[in-house]
Amino acid sequence: MEISEIKNLAQYTLSCLKKYGADDAQCKLTFGSVDEINVDAGEFSLMRSTFDSSVTMKVIKDGKKGVIGINKTDKQSIDKAAKECVENAEVSAVDDCLSISDNQENEDFVYGVDTPDRDKLFDRINEYIKDIEADYPKVFIEQLIADFSEAQSVFANTNGVEFSYKCDYYSMGSMYSAHDGEKTTSFNSLGIDFSDLDKKIIDQGIGRMMYALCEKELDAVPYEGKFTGTAVIAPSCLGDIIGTAVSNFTGDDMIIDSTSPWRDKLGEKVASDKLTVKLIPIDDRVIGGERYTGEGYKTKNCTVINKGVLESFTLSEYAARKSGEKRCSTLSGCMEVEAGDTPYEDLIKNIDQGILVCRFSGGVPAGNGDFSGVAKNSFLIENGKITKPILETMISGNLRDMMQNVTAVSKETAQDGSCVFPWVAFDGVTVSGK
Repeated sequence: MEISEIKNLAQYTLSCLKKYGADDAQCKLTFGSVDEINVDAGEFSLMRSTFDSSVTMKVIKDGKKGVIGINKTDKQSIDKAAKECVENAEVSAVDDCLSISDNQENEDFVYGVDTPDRDKLFDRINEYIKDIEADYPKVFIEQLIADFSEAQSVFANTNGVEFSYKCDYYSMGSMYSAHDGEKTTSFNSLGIDFSDLDKKIIDQGIGRMMYALCEKELDAVPYEGKFTGTAVIAPSCLGDIIGTAVSNFTGDDMIIDSTSPWRDKLGEKVASDKLTVKLIPIDDRVIGGERYTGEGYKTKNCTVINKGVLESFTLSEYAARKSGEKRCSTLSGCMEVEAGDTPYEDLIKNIDQGILVCRFSGGVPAGNGDFSGVAKNSFLIENGKITKPILETMISGNLRDMMQNVTAVSKETAQDGSCVFPWVAFDGVTVSGK
């Protein structure tokens, strides 16, 4: 469907919502397709194309909100859903902080390639599997999914806002482990997005480093001691740590409830001056990043922490109104932790006792930042060297303290088309073996 047709359908949706009594209304229509290649147990197993469409609607009537989503885009279904959406609003609670986005300059965004090269995608995936077999013979690809995604979306509201976005790109995600006779490792995963097929996939991101480490994990042993030392968080799971801290301490719920330890810290130092955290959907290193927010504002990059100083909460428009603070210019998950000035090798050399964490599994931290979880696919660091791989081991600490106790950030970064992360060393983390 052409963008012009989707725009017409969006305006029809708004007219239906107004017809049934909405004071303010917004909608988003999305049409997409995916060409997918699956590999299971190292063998090509499936090629298919899928198609989907959706309409989401939001209304405000008499200070009350109604929301609905459907996966049909014919006018009869839209009309029926619009009526239900307004009816949902009529039975909800009054909230003076409800709103839709203000009138602004409308824009049409385009990203990616017009026509996918499906044959070349297949060739690149086949090449990728053969590269792993040749260079990392003990690594086994348990499952791989590669695809080319095409999506067209239109956002519109009754304040005259209208954005469209045509976004096409390639992506690949794999789950892998290492095997040697009866020895096996825990599984791990890698994912990457890319806008073209000009480069070998294995040479993008940190695949080579992770596969080399995976082979070494075959000799993993239980860790039986306990110490408090330095945790080096690899790019593969840095987003879990930093993203959780940012969400917990700067996101909607804890700011509205005033339970965040950073609630009154805007403009103040909350982290090490080695730490700068940004949200970067509009960046050449990001593939298919957000161009307009879910609330209908043009996306802008945002610096959350600048050399340890808290510059922005990550608030939706609703939470900003509720808390009296400023709306964040993007709620995208595309994050950058800025590189530091320490080479990765030196970062490791400066650690007497620690752990290199390549995968982390943990629950939701407590409100004060206390957390615990399992370090997987990880290694001990002893006397400045990465030594033996260890089986799943508990680590614990406090996220607020960790953000302040950054001892080093690597010069090297890993890019997966969504985020840009270095290796970061956090002091004060407790490692507990059996």
